Amino acid sequence: MTHDDTAPVYGSAVTKVEPFGVDHIPDNERHGKPSSQFFVWFAAGLNFPIILLGFSAVGLGLSFGAAVAAIVVGAGLGSLLMAVMSRMGVRLGVPQQIQARGPLGFFGNFLPVAYINVFAGVGWAAVTVILGGKAIAELTHLPFWLCGLALTLVELVVSIYGYNMINFLQRVLTYVLTPLFVMITVVALVRGAGTFGADPKAPDYVGSTGGWITFGGWFLSFLVAWAPFASDYSRYLPDSPRVVSRTAWYTGLGNFVTICWLGILGVLLGSSATSSDSITALHQLTGPFAVPALIAIGLSALAQNFLNVYGGAISVQTLKVPVTRTQAVTLICALAYGISLWGHSGTEDKFSVFLNLTAYFIAPFATVLLLDYHLGGRSDPSRIAELYDRGRVLSWGFVAWGGGVVASVPFWQSDLYTGPFASAYPHAGDLSMFVAAAAAAVLYLLTYRLRPLWVRDVPATPGPRPEKAAAVTGS
Repeated sequence: MTHDDTAPVYGSAVTKVEPFGVDHIPDNERHGKPSSQFFVWFAAGLNFPIILLGFSAVGLGLSFGAAVAAIVVGAGLGSLLMAVMSRMGVRLGVPQQIQARGPLGFFGNFLPVAYINVFAGVGWAAVTVILGGKAIAELTHLPFWLCGLALTLVELVVSIYGYNMINFLQRVLTYVLTPLFVMITVVALVRGAGTFGADPKAPDYVGSTGGWITFGGWFLSFLVAWAPFASDYSRYLPDSPRVVSRTAWYTGLGNFVTICWLGILGVLLGSSATSSDSITALHQLTGPFAVPALIAIGLSALAQNFLNVYGGAISVQTLKVPVTRTQAVTLICALAYGISLWGHSGTEDKFSVFLNLTAYFIAPFATVLLLDYHLGGRSDPSRIAELYDRGRVLSWGFVAWGGGVVASVPFWQSDLYTGPFASAYPHAGDLSMFVAAAAAAVLYLLTYRLRPLWVRDVPATPGPRPEKAAAVTGS
């Protein structure tokens, strides 16, 4: 089932194009240290919109202590989720999207992956191109379309090189971005830390309890959105108990530190910046230090989009679209750039909407994967072949995922749609994500011992292998 040559095809070479797509990574290709996961996720979390989310605490009716507690709880739960899912990548050696074929079925996995990973991956890549492109345009006075194109081309090249290049650059960006974001923190606090008090007249005011749930849920949602990609960046690590454990700790820590840091900074600055536009707010907070701050925002767009583009490309291949990973990367970049040209006005106002809508679908998806791994026996590497078996068309996990999404609809709170429960009880806060996860868990527990919904006989096919050999048929 695996490529068993003694000498690795890819190994740890940074400047070699990754030959694997959605393939299982064999033992001879396993390499790297668990600490790499800290740099991958720490760099990706250095994200100015997290600061903007923190601004919302006052309008939601929270005290400073309550807002900080909500961020810590939301970031803690999200980091725990990411930690556990990154362990799965080390153990199984396959992307998270492929793992979902286990509980959902080979083709049952298509719908959630198409929405959760491809749609969300393209959407997040576009949002990030917009924010980074606007920062570079402000810095250089070049047109947005050119700045966005430059960012997209860098993301394209790096994502084509793949796993090793991304890990290397995330480490470099961590060292470059950390002092820049420390500078933003210090300057913004010196210039702008103002008085903090809940504003009951704010349009988003929902009271302390509902506001706490909604506010903490936003920070949890940010990490839930990464969950379908967690294993993508740990699947090359050697499979040993020590590596599995340390990978979880490094992944969780990398996510937790950045989300808490920037979220709490946003709370402290909530009364200092009056604009929801990222660039305007950045100028208000950093003043004469805006130039290095803009550089930080432009570079942080790369740290986020390396992961969005790479993960989105793997998702395209999971859907059995007959393309190589390089072609899938090109497709994701082209779509994200086109969307960024179309929608670069008012992006920040849509940020929380997109954040919530993706979380409503991802929360039950992640729940089903976790339960299947720990209760359904999916942690057994001898069952990896099932993930590539087209005869397992549809399994009950798809029902659990879909049922979780449907159960959450009455609780949705979005500018696009507000459910009947949310309309009747706005002070309860946004419970959608939690309802979706709970409903999916119940449905999974009721059905996971049942036979798959649809199994068919298909001709035996060779196991997954490097793309150079599999480019025609895919894996």
